[in-house]
Amino acid sequence: LGLLYQEYRDKSTRQEIETRRLQDSQTDPEESSPSEETPSEAEPTSTTESKAPPQISLLRNSNSRFNLWQDLPEIRSSGVLSILQPDEIKLQEAMFELVTSEASYYKSLNLLVSHFMENERLKKILHQSEAHILFSNVLDVMAVSERFLLDLEQRVEENIVISDVCDIVYQHTVNHFSVYITYVSNQTYQERAYKQLLQDKPAFREVISQLELDPKCKGLSFSSFLILPFQRITRLKLLVQNILKKVEEKSDRETTALDAHKELETVVKACNEGVRKMSRTEQMISIQKKLEFKIKSVPIISHSRWLLKQGELQQMNGPKTSRTLRTKKLFREIYLFLFNDLLVICRQIPGDKYQVFDSAPRGLLRVEELEDQGQSLANVFILRLLENADDREASYMLKASSQSEMKRWMISLAPNRRTKFVSFTSRLVDCPQIQCVHPYVAQQPDELSLELADILNILDKTDDGWIFGERLHDQERGWFPSSMGEEILNPKIRAQNLKECFRVHKSDDSQRRKLGSRNRQ
Repeated sequence: LGLLYQEYRDKSTRQEIETRRLQDSQTDPEESSPSEETPSEAEPTSTTESKAPPQISLLRNSNSRFNLWQDLPEIRSSGVLSILQPDEIKLQEAMFELVTSEASYYKSLNLLVSHFMENERLKKILHQSEAHILFSNVLDVMAVSERFLLDLEQRVEENIVISDVCDIVYQHTVNHFSVYITYVSNQTYQERAYKQLLQDKPAFREVISQLELDPKCKGLSFSSFLILPFQRITRLKLLVQNILKKVEEKSDRETTALDAHKELETVVKACNEGVRKMSRTEQMISIQKKLEFKIKSVPIISHSRWLLKQGELQQMNGPKTSRTLRTKKLFREIYLFLFNDLLVICRQIPGDKYQVFDSAPRGLLRVEELEDQGQSLANVFILRLLENADDREASYMLKASSQSEMKRWMISLAPNRRTKFVSFTSRLVDCPQIQCVHPYVAQQPDELSLELADILNILDKTDDGWIFGERLHDQERGWFPSSMGEEILNPKIRAQNLKECFRVHKSDDSQRRKLGSRNRQ
């Protein structure tokens, strides 16, 4: 596998995007796509052959490139393509991609260790503690990948038609993949240490630049190698989902795929929580230092509390009857800190401090959008505190800087408020969907980072170019620029995406009941 994992992953996801674009332009989603060629039709017969099948030597061939299973010479010459059903060929491709992508990933990990971590010049520049933060337990991660790949390779070489890979994924996830949680949880400190080293040590910066220029790296940055384990564990879950969508329903392979997916989902969630916990604790400490309470003090720092959104809004002064006036003097600046369980309302004071003058539990907040009141009152909404810091009801008329900012505040303040479009978890037959064609990194807590080929349901959108979406494969919600994606126009493709999503998550009954309850509220 001549491709580094970064190249393999990019090529694979872009191919996935193009396949979906082609499907979206067709009237029948079952029509074949370029990446899923079917052989010449023949009457299906038993796949059991008396002669020993040829072995696939792909994983030992360092010159192999990005191939489909059905394009391998061993497969072409075996005649198996005239025997297998088209659906089984697609399943073989899905399992084969999981194996080949792991080989590519292992190659990139090996380069991170041999080319960067074990470089003698770099070793002399870095203190032992700095090297530990920068590379963490990458040797453990690589050892786990190697063991995983060897088991996958052995399975592929057992028979030209791959029997299954999800049983191997399950065993390794349960017994070995905890090393990913350790590595990914260190990500916040890793990123900070890398930036600090670039800034404080010119020698480090020079060596890294020289190593990146080596042809082995194929123009890829050192940081793209450091983030590999997090990208891989997330991608592995999606590859198992892809297999799950193609196995026969109510079969042993479906049961195995569901088990593997469930375990991977647990690891991915633990990785995400590890990253969030590190950054959230520091953020809460920083906010606590900036707050001065004009009212009874509220303890901000809590292990179960995190920031959802913060920012400045304009508060309208005076009674509501003055809404008819058209003057900017009606408004004064206030600053909101919204946590997952608490709202704190402040005014900014000198010294980068904030004076708190009201607060309320998040569950006791209600919002109401004003009807069109003219330009001066555009993007204005009412925030009601059913029980504020003084144990009474209070209302604030607030003006946002744009329509998207108003909607983002309203959805964050009152998450159970009905959005323009309903989530897929409500089991609607159809819902607007979008496919990510440009990766996006969230800039604010209420935004959603996107990877290429992510499919999302559109829950709301604004006239100034923002979408509130829910990603199908993990139900994560957030805002992102509409320019990051392309809307899926074919209703059959949208329905197919929903059907596949329900199938992937059907084993998690409790989660589905929770999601259904949330949408009924």
